[in-house]
Amino acid sequence: MKIILGSQSENRKTVLERAGYTFDVLVSGIDEKVIRHDDFYELPLLLAKAKAEALLPRITEPALLITADQVVIWNGELREKPRDMAEARRFLESYSNSPYPAECVNGVMITNTRTGRSRLTRETSRVYFSDIPKQAIKLFLKRGTCLSKAGGFDVCEPEFKTIIRIEGTLESVLGLPLDVIQRCIMELS
Repeated sequence: MKIILGSQSENRKTVLERAGYTFDVLVSGIDEKVIRHDDFYELPLLLAKAKAEALLPRITEPALLITADQVVIWNGELREKPRDMAEARRFLESYSNSPYPAECVNGVMITNTRTGRSRLTRETSRVYFSDIPKQAIKLFLKRGTCLSKAGGFDVCEPEFKTIIRIEGTLESVLGLPLDVIQRCIMELS
C-alpha cells in the first residue's frame, strides 16, 4: 500500500528512508501555534491528529498516511522549535550537565485512507547531556539548524554524539519512532 508522510521534517524522511520505505510527502500547512494544551504530553498527539485531518481531504487514493509531531519537555518546560538564536542558546546551555533529561515526546497518527481506520499513539525518549562545551554550542548555533528542531538540538550533529545518553530509540529522538510506525502499519494494512 502507498505510504504518505505528512511532514516536511528532514529527520522523519531520513528515518523512513533508512528503514527502506518508499513514500510520498505532503505538508499539512497547519498553524501549529494555535493548537495548545495544558498537558504538554498531549500536545504532540493533538498536532499529529490536526495534520492528518488537514491532509486526508487531499488524498484520493488508498494509502497509509503518517503524521507526527514532537515537543521536548525539560524540567517541566515546553520546548518546541526555538523562536530565535538567544532561545536556542538558552536551551542548549541548560541541558549541559543537567540532571533533567530532554524528554522527546512524539505524537504519531497513521491512517488507512481506504478503511478509515487509524492509530494515534505517543512515544517518549529521553536524552541526557553531559558537559556541552561552549565551542560546541557556538558551532551548532552557527549552522542555524537549531531553529528547526524541537528543543533546539539534533543528536546527529557531531557536537552532540559523544555527550549524550539516550533512553529509548534514536528514531524517537529524531521525531519518528520507527517501532511504533512499523507496528501500526502492520495493524492497519
